[in-house]
Amino acid sequence: MRVIAQVSKSACVEINQSVHARIDYGLTLLVGLNNDDNRDICHKMAHKIATSRIFIDENHKINLAIKDVGGEILSISQFTLYGSLKEGRRPSFSDAKKGREAEELYLYFNQCLKEEGLLVKDGIFGAEMNVKLINQGPLTFIFDSKELF
Repeated sequence: MRVIAQVSKSACVEINQSVHARIDYGLTLLVGLNNDDNRDICHKMAHKIATSRIFIDENHKINLAIKDVGGEILSISQFTLYGSLKEGRRPSFSDAKKGREAEELYLYFNQCLKEEGLLVKDGIFGAEMNVKLINQGPLTFIFDSKELF
């Protein structure tokens, strides 16, 4: 599992030219699932993101967790995080989890975030979406299950 987390002053996702979900201050998450991912990894990743101190405190130090700042989450499925350009010029997505299993894990991951006490808004799995955000800092972090667990 790979999650790109961007500290956002605000963010929204548009589907069919209308706003589907919007957050104020918090995290915009781009969520990629690979073939090895399972519910246990989703649960651990949600906890890691909920407790990581990646927000700036009053002393301008990266020292606060999302709960400390009252932040929200905008979670967007992003299978292209497992696109490989190792061979050729066109990406291969053979490592990305596909179909119903990927959608179920993505929804489970969002549920795990909610169980951590976070307000989570999301896009629609498989939909063509436009994501707009103001990345504060810019602060962007990569959470990768292969490196974390």
